[in-house]
Amino acid sequence: MAGKFDPQNAQNLVEIEKQFAVKAVEQAQTYWNLLSLVPPRTLKLTAYDDEIYAHVQDAFPEIKTEGWGKLDEDWMKTEDGKKRWRDFCIKYENKIKDYNFGSLIRTDAAGEYGERNTIFVTRIQFYAIEIARNRLGLNDGAHEIAKKEKAEEKAKKEAKKKEREAKKAKEAKEAENKDELS
Repeated sequence: MAGKFDPQNAQNLVEIEKQFAVKAVEQAQTYWNLLSLVPPRTLKLTAYDDEIYAHVQDAFPEIKTEGWGKLDEDWMKTEDGKKRWRDFCIKYENKIKDYNFGSLIRTDAAGEYGERNTIFVTRIQFYAIEIARNRLGLNDGAHEIAKKEKAEEKAKKEAKKKEREAKKAKEAKEAENKDELS
């Protein structure tokens, strides 16, 4: 029989870490796709958006509008920042599924996900920050970037499809000409 699990002495298994990373990336991609489709100010991320938004404003009154646009990761890692976020997050333990699951967030709301613009936070931190950004219009620029990327992807796919169709038509014409010569 296995002994009592001690999280303080648990070893991280590489496979488990990879699975968490994959899930976090998938969530980030899904969110970016949502930003391309829906104007952020109308985007609803949870059934508790209004409550989360009011709570994050009360819990962090010193973070003005601009503060949600560019996250201060160094402050988030201070003892005060950790404690305040911990106190904030725990209130959603029984409300938000996987509230403490890892998520990727953009440090600068005006930019895309990328190596220099992404940090790891808990799911409830992600919701709180992105709900604030959406309500304050700070994701409007990201929405435009994501929409443009989506349109460019669509145009590339359509161009490739036309290219394949033209190639098939050319091959069919060549086969037809070959048959006529025989």
